[in-house]
Amino acid sequence: MKNKEMAVEPGRKKGEDLRGIEEFFQSNDLVAVKQMLSSIMQYAVNGKDWIKEEPSVVLKFYESLRLLIHEGDRISRKAGKWKVKEGERVSSLLMMGALSHEEYENPLLVFERAFEEYNARKFDYFISGIVYYSLRVYRYGPEGNLVGPYIHLNRMLDAAYIILQRGIQKRKKGGGNNNKRNESK
Repeated sequence: MKNKEMAVEPGRKKGEDLRGIEEFFQSNDLVAVKQMLSSIMQYAVNGKDWIKEEPSVVLKFYESLRLLIHEGDRISRKAGKWKVKEGERVSSLLMMGALSHEEYENPLLVFERAFEEYNARKFDYFISGIVYYSLRVYRYGPEGNLVGPYIHLNRMLDAAYIILQRGIQKRKKGGGNNNKRNESK
């Protein structure tokens, strides 16, 4: 390694807190991503046929989901320091996507809950497995719990989109911290 300073990720500057989510949604449409994830999941579990998308498209999708997962892990660790700005009141249940009313009001809860149950490595394993099994016909498909990570990932997509739309701000010191993950440590 030529430059030791390059080995350490530089700190994020003010305004770059949502950079990973912004990058994700610059090249991905929420509805298209959810459809692709559902399609990959169906082909992986089915085992009788493989996905019709070009493998390069599936690989790009896989890489962008990994970016979202790692960004979600970072968000879950900082959830106690951040606050999502208030948004519009829900006029339709469709606006909430897969989120509960509480999660729609505070989308950071989605990331906290997802990463309490699964770590980034388990989400990576899930994504790798379903992509691998969706690209070929296999007698036996992926093993383990596929439903839990799939549901959490769908909810993270909705929450990330809401966070991007509303923006975040730092919590004021002394302002109630709901972060269960940090309280238990």
